[in-house]
Amino acid sequence: MKLYRIRAIIERDMRKFFRSPALMMTSMVFPLMQLIVLGYAFGGKIKNVRLALVDEDRGAQSRLVRQRLYAVVDGPQTFRISEYSNLPDAMTDLRSGFVKAVLDIPPDFSQRVLRGERPRLAFIEDNTDNFTASGILERVQQIQATLNGPELPPMQPGESLASTMSGMFTPERLPSRVEIQTVEVYPYIEYIKYLLAGSISISIFVVAMIGGGIVFIDDKARGLHEGYLATPLTKADLVLGLVSAGAIKGLMAGLTITLIGGLIAGIERIWDPVRLVYLVIVLGVTALAMISFMFLLMVRVNDPLVPRAIFGVLNTLLFFPSGAIYPTEGFPSWLRWISVIDPFTYAVHALKNLLLKNTGFEGIYRDVGLLCAFAAILISGCIALFKRQI
Repeated sequence: MKLYRIRAIIERDMRKFFRSPALMMTSMVFPLMQLIVLGYAFGGKIKNVRLALVDEDRGAQSRLVRQRLYAVVDGPQTFRISEYSNLPDAMTDLRSGFVKAVLDIPPDFSQRVLRGERPRLAFIEDNTDNFTASGILERVQQIQATLNGPELPPMQPGESLASTMSGMFTPERLPSRVEIQTVEVYPYIEYIKYLLAGSISISIFVVAMIGGGIVFIDDKARGLHEGYLATPLTKADLVLGLVSAGAIKGLMAGLTITLIGGLIAGIERIWDPVRLVYLVIVLGVTALAMISFMFLLMVRVNDPLVPRAIFGVLNTLLFFPSGAIYPTEGFPSWLRWISVIDPFTYAVHALKNLLLKNTGFEGIYRDVGLLCAFAAILISGCIALFKRQI
């Protein structure tokens, strides 16, 4: 054993490490990014959730309720209010996922207040997302407490009713105790069902990472791409062929996890033909978007260690900001911006609508459109960056 021989091996490996900036960044910088993302992706306060308000009363007493609601919009900003003229339209948007809850002020609200008949407000929640629904309900219950006048104290001997009531009620309070009637739109949702959409998305991502990253780089390192380059195929032919193959594999993996995971989680009517068609559409565009994303990241990479090194980092940066584990409404603003450009976000939203709510095309068309646009932009970038020569 010679010390200078060992030193030579150490020197060679260290030179190789320092010549790969991507590996250095992955090993030193990205773990900090994981810490930041995970630290802020759980347990934040719900903000700027869309709440549908249906005021069927339009009376003086309902205006006090509206004032309290808009005070929350201007203050804590727990929700944003979208006003609807009728309850059916609000319920349609609730089932499609455009709003998270509906607060209905019934047409006889003011009359019941004046008659002292315990008026009720109907709070209809999308209970597929218990975190968000609980956050909105808590704020509505606080509004209820501010609306309700204090209980009357017992009358003292010789005291008149007028003197007892004087000063007890102000214009900001209602003379009758308001009740909140909570209605859950869907049956109880176990957390395993809530996680299913994220599990399906991560399965497609793993296939995209392997097919669009590791295999692609390994093929280049082994010289297999030289066979492609010796043919008259254009850059567009090569990119579209490789991306399409990866998308098909991602669709197969996603559909398999959807069916098996759906049976394990107890998703009702998982074999419904119409739902399966919509699921295939969502899974197909999700696989296309993710494989395009991975291909764009790896199109100029030659080091086979890079995709393996960044696998866990990309998993963290894409999966957790998507709302698969905790709603995006609880994220800080900078993390919400990551979720906006994250294809996971739209895949998870569409899959939750189909699996938990069994919505139709009205619940997925926006997500499908954004994923298609995302894939088109990325594929164009892949074609522009792909090198036709060795």
